[in-house]
Amino acid sequence: MSAVAIKGWCPGALRPMRSGDGLLVRIRPYGGRLDARQAMRIAELAHRYGNGLIDLTSRANFQIRGVSDDGHLPLVQELSRLNLIDDDPESEARRNSLVTPFWRMDDETSALAAELEQALIASSLDLPGKFGFAVDCVEERALADASADIRIERDENGELIVRADGAERGRVVTRAVAIEAALALSAWFVKTGGARAGRGRMAAHLAAGAQLPTELCGDARPAHAMPMPTPGFYPQGVLVGVAFGQLTYTALAALAGSAGGVRLTPWRMILAEGAHELPRCDGLVTRAADPLLRVVACSGAPACREAHADTRALAAALAPRLPADARLHVSGCAKGCAQAGAASITLVATRDGFDVIRNGTTRDMPALRGLSGAAIVANPNVLMEGP
Repeated sequence: MSAVAIKGWCPGALRPMRSGDGLLVRIRPYGGRLDARQAMRIAELAHRYGNGLIDLTSRANFQIRGVSDDGHLPLVQELSRLNLIDDDPESEARRNSLVTPFWRMDDETSALAAELEQALIASSLDLPGKFGFAVDCVEERALADASADIRIERDENGELIVRADGAERGRVVTRAVAIEAALALSAWFVKTGGARAGRGRMAAHLAAGAQLPTELCGDARPAHAMPMPTPGFYPQGVLVGVAFGQLTYTALAALAGSAGGVRLTPWRMILAEGAHELPRCDGLVTRAADPLLRVVACSGAPACREAHADTRALAAALAPRLPADARLHVSGCAKGCAQAGAASITLVATRDGFDVIRNGTTRDMPALRGLSGAAIVANPNVLMEGP
């Protein structure tokens, strides 16, 4: 497997990342939500300053693609007018949180998320770039399988808990001290070396032997986790999928025009608040049984400079031919940016073709090496068969 450069940081609006199609400008919506005006304007700005494509990331952020060097500053100025810009790149990087999209106006989720974000902005914590928080305090946890290091949740009795990712149980807290407890857990992580040794994640730190102090752990079991959400109607609105996590500016504009606001999710889905009809627009997935929901593919070549192949064309060709219980991950290189976890079938593009990994990640040993995309499309059974 070829060596790849692991950058170890995520782009932002103030600190964009250069890719094969220009600058990636990441927008981190406060509370995981954009009102309809903000969403509509982002669509317009993606058309004006980018190439019209918008990524929905696994951290529930938007990325405007294809921004030129000259277009970056005016884009940031426009985003600032929409109140979507932090004061500096450091504050922007610390404000790394996920919020369940299934919150209601009468619960504490939105207020807790806002308080957490302001506390992170004001803090001086030197957290790793991918270290994140989850605010998931409704009756059923929606973010149980989403990437996060510190979780604010409910326990089986409905009490608020703060839990370190990788710990089976958490500490019961009152509403007044929930954010303070989350920041204390973050400070312990940094103080005990969690950010060093290439780990940078809470679960890995605990797995390596770090012991939580008594005052930061508890014996409260988290509430039941809901099944993976699928497109359809919910009390909060309509949930739609985004094929391969990328939508056009016209699709976002259509979605924003049908809703009171949009809530972003880590599942490459968007919840249109208050919508009563399924939108009809290319790139949006509205059927729960659509095989595209079981396929993950990174941006691939030529959009990514490190990718060895066009991943999404292959993924789209294979999606309708997958077994009903299979999940497919097509990665342009060994980094596996689009999905860190295992899939039934993982295809990794190399200079010599695609490697096939079964029931594993991009870092596992391939069962087959060097297959061409055309050969795989011609005989997709090879993915599930053989040595």
